[in-house]
Amino acid sequence: MRPSDLAAATPASRDRFIDLLRVASLATVVLGHWLMAAVSVEADGRVQVGNLLALQPQLQLLTWVFQVMPVFFFVGGFSHALSWRSTRRRTARAYSVFLRVRLQRLLRPTVVFIGVWGAVAAALQMSGLGGGLLDVTLRLVAQPLWFVGIYLAMVAFTPPLLGLHERYGWGAFGGLVAAAGLVDLLRFGLGVPYVEFLDFAFVWLAVHQLGFLRADGRLGLPYVLAGAGLAGAALLVALGPYPVSMVGMPGEKVSNMAPPTLALLCHGLWLVGVVELLRAPAARWLDRPRVWRTVVAANGVSMTAFLWHLTAMLGVYGALLALGVRLPEPGSSAWWIQVTWRIVAAVTLTGALVAVFRVFEKPSGAREPSAPRAWAGSAAALGVTFCLFGVLGLSAVGFGGLLQGRTALLIAVHVTAPAAVVMTLSGWLLVERAGRSRGAAVRPVPEVADGVPADADDARRSRSASLRRVTPRSRPVTTPAGPRLEG
Repeated sequence: MRPSDLAAATPASRDRFIDLLRVASLATVVLGHWLMAAVSVEADGRVQVGNLLALQPQLQLLTWVFQVMPVFFFVGGFSHALSWRSTRRRTARAYSVFLRVRLQRLLRPTVVFIGVWGAVAAALQMSGLGGGLLDVTLRLVAQPLWFVGIYLAMVAFTPPLLGLHERYGWGAFGGLVAAAGLVDLLRFGLGVPYVEFLDFAFVWLAVHQLGFLRADGRLGLPYVLAGAGLAGAALLVALGPYPVSMVGMPGEKVSNMAPPTLALLCHGLWLVGVVELLRAPAARWLDRPRVWRTVVAANGVSMTAFLWHLTAMLGVYGALLALGVRLPEPGSSAWWIQVTWRIVAAVTLTGALVAVFRVFEKPSGAREPSAPRAWAGSAAALGVTFCLFGVLGLSAVGFGGLLQGRTALLIAVHVTAPAAVVMTLSGWLLVERAGRSRGAAVRPVPEVADGVPADADDARRSRSASLRRVTPRSRPVTTPAGPRLEG
């Protein structure tokens, strides 16, 4: 179905603001990466890719506005809550179906991206080509996969965490916040090794939990949320060991991003409060047909654009170097003048890549099985675990040294690119196999757009069912190696 047809068929019950936030957050991350990349050529001819924020530290405060990954994970919580409730009502053993439906638009374009770059890297190594910007590219292009890994974990943990939310409400969110704070205490106060990696779960899942609260209409008083988050982040940065930047900086001893910290969690609260304050005016703007058609079209290609945007950016720099164009010193006035047309070129190249690969982001139809297999849930859980470690491992090691056994440290385990690729492909096939229908189907699952029910009745049933399950105590209110480009 064309974007214009989808836009015209949008039911009145759909929360269009959520779709806007999904597109806007990914677009902001893409633009930030394009601006942060500081490519330079050393006197000996070596190509270096640094971070503009490290070269001009006074710009790091801008990350308090433009580090918007928490918004995307907040949106994910909202969509996953509705999708899981919808699937649970229709299927006896819902977990495998839920994982397949939720991960299709994420894993299919990711597997294609990995396959294409893996083939390119292998061909380059077998032909003996490399060096300069090419070696840097083989390491950098895989870095956005960390986001895919975190998102996989959020989808996988949605059923149990949504159950805790339905039982304890804000208490479930508070428990994750407390766990994140305890991890930082053990890390910075007592020097406990490796404990900081637990915050990859606690911090991002806490932000995800805010999406559950939003789905149930329980995220009231957004100005309080924004104020508390901003004050908490400011105090932690001023008094604690946390850096100012909310994205990772090359060579820094402490990063707010890798692994995430309590300061980044407070930053997430601040951002969620701000976007909730913008909900009403944005909703009126989205009622305009042309605006809504644009958002629908952008949502249909957003993951593809995100996966390939660093490829496009580095391709632009490669073309400049091949043409003999001088690269100004990063951060200089000449560099800023060059930024505009460099970004225009990156947008153009990203658009071309999207035109080629967008077909893999279209979800296929999903029908519930007439006789769900008992092993399907376990197989899907194993598959998503393989995918999680595969894409995180690949984001750390990159595609460089694909055939030479190059390794990178993932938490406490050394991983190679071939092993990461095998885990990702095996996991994806398991998720697809476990969640795919066999035999005669009972009835089709209604079409969904990224987990938000496409019909008004389904949305109302999801809301009413969630409210019935809330206890009186929590009743809803009515009101790696090589250069890195973090974030």
